Amino acid sequence: MKQQITTFLTFQENNSEQAMNFYVGLFENSKIIDIQRYDKAGPGKEGSVMKATFELNGKQFICSDSFVKHQWNFTPAISNWVECENDKQLETLFKKLSAGGSVMMPLDNYGFSKKFAWVADQFGISWQLNFQ
Repeated sequence: MKQQITTFLTFQENNSEQAMNFYVGLFENSKIIDIQRYDKAGPGKEGSVMKATFELNGKQFICSDSFVKHQWNFTPAISNWVECENDKQLETLFKKLSAGGSVMMPLDNYGFSKKFAWVADQFGISWQLNFQ
């Protein structure tokens, strides 16, 4: 098997499936590939996501609901860079991804980009949105 590097998102609020469905609905060429759930034997909450694989515009991600409450969560130091096809796409993603989240850099021309924004969504995942 060819070595592959895949982003793994560890959710701590049993909301990985909600996040995954939100992201798949935002990006074209996206789908849920597989979901494995905890059963009543645990160790996670029954029905929560043990491991799920999904694609966003053809890029594979893995996520899970952690049954261990960690002392950390998502950080903007690691983010998803989205190269938008047009201004409208960038503005739509900005609006939907920042709803319930936070804006770290509002939509603007920052010199390195004609239109750029950096947001953390409602789940704490960071997104850098760019349109040249």
